[in-house]
This record gives sequence, C-alpha cells and structure tokens, in this order.
Amino acid sequence: MPIVNVLVTREGTSPGADRTTDEQKAAVYKGIADLLFDVMGKPREDTTVIFHEHEIGDLGQGGLPLRDYRASRAASNQTALQPAAAR
Repeated sequence: MPIVNVLVTREGTSPGADRTTDEQKAAVYKGIADLLFDVMGKPREDTTVIFHEHEIGDLGQGGLPLRDYRASRAASNQTALQPAAAR
C-alpha cells in the first residue's frame, strides 16, 4: 500500500486564495494515484495520499526562513538575467 505525503505552503495558487482548494487537492490525489498505477502498477484504491499545508513561516530552506530564501533566489535570478554590461 503506497502512502505519499505531499507538503506545500499555505499560500494558495491564484489571486485572493489563501490555501489549496478542495478541487486542487482532488486533482493531486488522482494524479498521484494514476502515476503510481502507470509507473509501478500499484492499484489506485490502495494508494493513500496525505496532504499537508504549512504556513510559510513554518518552513526554511538553505538555512533561511523560506520567505527570505525565495527573495534571495529571486534577486539572484534577476541579476543573472541582466546583460553583463548592466551588472
């Protein structure tokens, strides 16, 4: 029996949304069950998916709070996209 944990931040995926909708979660459940069936032959009815939503302040990455890490990565990506003369 496969058990899959999905961990996401509670930010929503569209303007004004503050969390993942039930419809989005249902699509994730189906997609994971389909994937395990297609790749590994695991019966869909035996697949359990546990969906965890966390406040962004509860997570960290790269030794930083996740919000700071993302801001740092965004700034780094912007610099990398600039022409060399503009740097």
